[in-house]
Amino acid sequence: MARHIYRCPLRWSDMDAFGHVNNVVFLRYLEEARIDFMFRLAPGNGSTSFQGGSVVARHEIDYKRPLVHRHEPVVIESWVTKIGAASLTIAYEIKDAEGSGTVYVQASTVVVPFDLTTQRPRRITEEERSFLEEYVDDSATSTGSARAA
Repeated sequence: MARHIYRCPLRWSDMDAFGHVNNVVFLRYLEEARIDFMFRLAPGNGSTSFQGGSVVARHEIDYKRPLVHRHEPVVIESWVTKIGAASLTIAYEIKDAEGSGTVYVQASTVVVPFDLTTQRPRRITEEERSFLEEYVDDSATSTGSARAA
């Protein structure tokens, strides 16, 4: 089982009035990692997977520690915990890049492939399923309901 690794830089504007990265900004970090995984990595392997579009059906986030601005990026590890007929669940950990092992966020997102022409959800193709299966780890889910799913 592989994990997708995305190094996400922190921006000064990510901080809120309390001096730490705002909770909403973490959704942007997850989006950056998910887009890198689904839309850049898959086509980079010669696949047209997910180019038609996808929508987020659900986010779940557990905030573990406050994150303050710094020059070093955080690492976002992503993996797949569930592949259904017309949806998939991606789990994430946002953590330090270097050795401390500090985890700031554990999260999951339910993603639904979407046909932009018909404006309707669509089924996961065999090519997409094959790509996603390389990243499946259903034993290492990140949030409470993801464990129950």
